[in-house]
Amino acid sequence: MNAEQSITREMILPEAASDALLIGRVWSNKANGPCPVLVSQDASQTLFDLSSLAPTVSQLLELDGLVAALADKSRFDDLGPLDAFLDGTAGQLLAPNDLQAVKAAGVTFADSMLERVIEEQAKGDPLRAQDIRKQLAPVLGDNLKGVVAGSEKASEVKRLLQDMGLWSQYLEVGIGPDAEIFTKAQPMSSVGCGSLIGIHPKSEWNNPEPEIVLAVTSAGKIVGAALGNDVNLRDFEGRSALLLSKAKDNNASCSIGPFIRLFDEKFTIEDVKSASISLSVRGTDGFEMTGSSQMKAISRSPENLVGQLLNDNHQYPDGVVFFLGTMFAPVKDRRGAGLGFTHEIGDVVEISTPKLGRLVNRVERSDNCPAWTFGLSALMGNLARRGLL
Repeated sequence: MNAEQSITREMILPEAASDALLIGRVWSNKANGPCPVLVSQDASQTLFDLSSLAPTVSQLLELDGLVAALADKSRFDDLGPLDAFLDGTAGQLLAPNDLQAVKAAGVTFADSMLERVIEEQAKGDPLRAQDIRKQLAPVLGDNLKGVVAGSEKASEVKRLLQDMGLWSQYLEVGIGPDAEIFTKAQPMSSVGCGSLIGIHPKSEWNNPEPEIVLAVTSAGKIVGAALGNDVNLRDFEGRSALLLSKAKDNNASCSIGPFIRLFDEKFTIEDVKSASISLSVRGTDGFEMTGSSQMKAISRSPENLVGQLLNDNHQYPDGVVFFLGTMFAPVKDRRGAGLGFTHEIGDVVEISTPKLGRLVNRVERSDNCPAWTFGLSALMGNLARRGLL
């Protein structure tokens, strides 16, 4: 069964969807191309084409007074109900970003710091991870609780762990002054809700990473948020931190969606900071796993991370979508005692939080996922043919 066939609007929309200002992207059969869209706040959940306002989501988010500009929906073309894009009759739901850089912050939660150190010590071997976890968890876990990255307390913890011979490159970016910020994927390569997500065929130890993704303008203003799956290969990164790009950036390995919820009087950065992100994995083998990630446990504020991402030293003229990291690193055994969690082909992954909805994808090998062929040149050509440039 395709993931698209099991998805309904009731499943993916936020609670109190009538209060949510949602924008996204679809491939529209009517327009014969990708369109930025607004989801109506009534029971029909009609999608309105915003191409007349801005041909790309990147440009749309740069507009001053965007929330006010979206108030009069009569000025936008009606593309039909959301249902028609979930069942494929009118087109397809895409990732809600396009020209933006796709960046991510790593090791932003104490629990994930511990698991990164375990990966490093295990050299990517899941068989060694359980024993190392038992040795390190009592020491690192107690020292890392409540530590604010870059603080004097963090410096004290660093000196203590160095004296104990336990300091790590992951702890350096986890509680040191400088955050780990890396390129997760290329612009236009992200997949959306309902699409396949890809696991490298050589990986035997991997996991989903449920995260909040910020929509950030070229001026560094945070204007909204979505959900994301920062798919990770623990065996690749564990062998060497220099394999981070291969662990993170593969075909269909970055999922964002279902929509970007814009900040307004009913949804702000404070809602992001207090969010609880839930994860569910269901396998065709009957395996089930759930977990959650509490944003209040993050070691750096979203504003601090955005400030380290975009500043006088580095600009992003098309804006950024920015993964904030996760505290969730699954350890539930799947293939045998002590082997921990890894994906199997066919897993259905759901990432959700009440105010952003639910992001749903099914796992496949990256080489069996649809090849990424519609890049920046294809987009510009399509928009030009439609008279939007």
